[in-house]
Amino acid sequence: MRFRLFYKPYWNYLIADVLALVLSVVVVLWWFPLSTEIPFQKYDIFAVVFSFVWLLCSYFSHRYVPVKYMKMGKDLRRLLVSALVTFGVMYGYMWMLAKAQFSIWVLLTIWLVMLAISLIYLVFKHAYRYALNIEDQALEAPTRGTQSVIKQPKFYADDEKEALRNSILEFATPAAIAFLEKHITLYSSNTFTLRSTELYNIQKLRTYRYDTLVNFMPLNQIRGVNKLFATVNDKLPDDGLWVCCYEPQSVTKRNILNRYPKVISWLYYIAFFLYKRVLPKLFMTSRFYFDITEGKDRVLSKAEVLGRLCYCGFEIVDERKIGDLNYVIARRKFRPKLIERRVYGMFVKLNRVGKNGKQFKFYKLRTMHPYSEFLQEYIYQRYSLQEGGKFNHDIRVTTLGRFARKYWLDELPMIINLLKGDMKLVGVRPISQHYFSLYSKELQEKRICHKPGMLPPFYADMPQTLEEIEASEMRYLTMCEEKGTQIADFVYFWRIFYTIIFKRARSH
Repeated sequence: MRFRLFYKPYWNYLIADVLALVLSVVVVLWWFPLSTEIPFQKYDIFAVVFSFVWLLCSYFSHRYVPVKYMKMGKDLRRLLVSALVTFGVMYGYMWMLAKAQFSIWVLLTIWLVMLAISLIYLVFKHAYRYALNIEDQALEAPTRGTQSVIKQPKFYADDEKEALRNSILEFATPAAIAFLEKHITLYSSNTFTLRSTELYNIQKLRTYRYDTLVNFMPLNQIRGVNKLFATVNDKLPDDGLWVCCYEPQSVTKRNILNRYPKVISWLYYIAFFLYKRVLPKLFMTSRFYFDITEGKDRVLSKAEVLGRLCYCGFEIVDERKIGDLNYVIARRKFRPKLIERRVYGMFVKLNRVGKNGKQFKFYKLRTMHPYSEFLQEYIYQRYSLQEGGKFNHDIRVTTLGRFARKYWLDELPMIINLLKGDMKLVGVRPISQHYFSLYSKELQEKRICHKPGMLPPFYADMPQTLEEIEASEMRYLTMCEEKGTQIADFVYFWRIFYTIIFKRARSH
């Protein structure tokens, strides 16, 4: 950028400095021990002059140009230069007005507070820019029709089988090999095995050359898991098999807790959890974390790995825990048109079926592992439903998530949906399209005539099975049609209130 003395300031940065100046002056004059009892009256002109000089020096040092023209080091130098000039000018101002008896300590304290706030804002500003400037761009699916493997398989002779098996035994157990042999043709020229963290080793393979790809390197050591899955997806023919492995979160936790005395191990695990599980999932820290660790020794839950596979176009054939590793066999079913980087924070927005069948964003506190939203059909097929309409043995829910669900903490963000008008206080619960498809046609038609509610009729009579849940919602919706929505909501509100308070109904 060509240097110009005068330029159009970026107003966001200018307003941020004005607010920081007000905060600095108020904090110092309010809490700083002063000899005068009227600090705001005595230092009002002083504060105005200080603010004007700070803003003027910041402007001419180009602190208010858009951040895309700056780098962290240059931005920091400009802040320090403008701050030092401001201090020098204000010191000269106080020297010329010595009779006003302004305290040098007041100037120094206001200046230091303002500098500290500016540094914090500077770090935040560049951290936000750094987080936006991600390397993992969205991956678009290549154009392809129906594809089968391009070479007929050649099966290995006994000595070749033995040589391959011995090489695999260097990093896999006999039980793992036995598990794979049940599902894939391991000793075939159409099966490619490797143990590598490098994506290049997959990218260099001829497309549709192999119908089975196996990587014995745990996913915990690989950066860009989605990119790996997408590349494998593109290399495999239709219904090709992909085998991967990982160390699950439960094993990592067990190893840590068994390593040290109880109190120390739990303190260490909490710190480990924040570093390995929280930082990689937050928008502001995700890229910074992976740049430092290079994706090594990451912690992966079972739900996240299976969810990533489903997100990237695979279906789970089988998975098993063998020793400290989980092995997964997945079949290529389709390639999503676009695979994007997904960031998981404390809150989630889920697609739910609303009034008139329209989808709306449903706000909740996140209680599930990342990528769990892509596992709903798999969990339903494998574990079915338990009493109350929830999934039996739902591996997607975290430990903290179970606590939050028990006391309805996860549902507090629904107030946003209430304010937006997507939901009302009492009504059928908001459900996903998959869950909606399990309902009878008659109930589906009745459901979409009304808004979902924060307090579902479920808590009025506590049904146990899916059929009972449908019957419960049908009774509520029929009352809405016969007596009016307002009367039905009033009646059900007090029924739900009684069940929760006196029968101690809880969310599971």
